[in-house]
Amino acid sequence: MTKPHLANVAADRPAEPPVPVALSDIEAAAARIAGKVAHTPLVVSPSLSRLCRQPVHLKLETRQPIGAFKLRGAMNAVLALGDDRRRHGLVTASTGNHGRAVAYAARQLGLRATICMSALVPANKVEAIRSLGAEIRIVGRSQDDAQAEVERLVAEHGLTPIPPFDNPDVVAGQGTIGLELVEDLSELALVLVPLSGGGLAGGIAAAVKAWRPEVRVVGISMERGAAMAVSVAAGRPVAVVETETLADSLGGGIGLSNRVTFALCRDLLDEIVLLSEAEIAAGIRHAAREEGEVVEGAGAVGIAALLAGKVSPHGPTAIIVSGGNIDEAVHRRIISGAAG
Repeated sequence: MTKPHLANVAADRPAEPPVPVALSDIEAAAARIAGKVAHTPLVVSPSLSRLCRQPVHLKLETRQPIGAFKLRGAMNAVLALGDDRRRHGLVTASTGNHGRAVAYAARQLGLRATICMSALVPANKVEAIRSLGAEIRIVGRSQDDAQAEVERLVAEHGLTPIPPFDNPDVVAGQGTIGLELVEDLSELALVLVPLSGGGLAGGIAAAVKAWRPEVRVVGISMERGAAMAVSVAAGRPVAVVETETLADSLGGGIGLSNRVTFALCRDLLDEIVLLSEAEIAAGIRHAAREEGEVVEGAGAVGIAALLAGKVSPHGPTAIIVSGGNIDEAVHRRIISGAAG
């Protein structure tokens, strides 16, 4: 995979990376969303540190008001809109957490929001979005089906789309996590990031590598329908079949006309690792039993990758625990060992 070559132009500021989202965009996003999203804690994991013989830290995006990192990108994208576009109402396609983020941002700002999802989105995530006052539309059995409904609503009713990942403002918002990592862990050597459409992984990589180009950033996904992994391997965006997985938030395609996140992930990720369903379940169990954290499948993949020995840290490591919005019954079954 191509590695970026970033050089500092001044002693106190890194150069802008040659990618669709620049460090200045991410810094502007951090200023825009300050006070509206949480600067989440970075905590040491004693159990994983012992396992890896390196300091391992958990970046707990589960502490965001909606229980997931998606609030950063959604809030930045909505705040970046002009008043006229906001007044038309917001619309998005989501596998759950982005929809919840858009619904939350809309409620905070007094806006209308419509969230389009496929039948594969877990019921607990659908109900959480409905509780925020958004209109829900369940369409088809894939993220692509939900996105087609978004495009129809934009064309026919003039709603303003807030894309789940392939949007510079969304990516810049997610990239603010990278700024916090560099600020909070000066010796950072490795970042493990859940990988789906690439907004989170691409944004974090752009921020971290701008300041610390030697830091390795590894994207972690599931074996079932890992669209970005398949696309990077092919050298172009490709379609994949979306199937059920414990890491449901990582499902969906990246869009064949992807403008932003494919290039970021292709150029800035050092490695992509895929996990089995059993490995993801082990990560969820470890988070509950050893870390005292309720974590959804997508949020547990970094932990799972270490437990499975698929990533070997060689210095202080940060795991992005991206979300905790897992169905309670599913979580109980996994913790009991009845699933995965």
